[in-house]
Amino acid sequence: MKKNDWLLAAGILLAVCLSGILLYGNRAAGNYVLIQVDGAEYGRYSLEEDQVVEINGTNRLEIQGGEAFMTWGDCPDQICVHTEPVSSVHEVIVCMPNRVTAEVREGK
Repeated sequence: MKKNDWLLAAGILLAVCLSGILLYGNRAAGNYVLIQVDGAEYGRYSLEEDQVVEINGTNRLEIQGGEAFMTWGDCPDQICVHTEPVSSVHEVIVCMPNRVTAEVREGK
């Protein structure tokens, strides 16, 4: 490999590392989950209080230990149920068939 090839490889590696730091290194913990059904607000639920939220009889979201996760959905693919728990700002759980989103936010 020539000197310019090494410089290009080092530049790409540096860009990847900086992108990772910007995307994942600055993840603020949220303090509530905003649930929306078909784009309309369904409710806001604190991540500081363990609770179970029934969503229109189609989904069940559980908040436990500062994390939110979908424990049940009547959708056929169950992608929302298999999504990892969310706790950082802008992390989202989506149930497309039921048009349900649960997004972590901070503030009031």
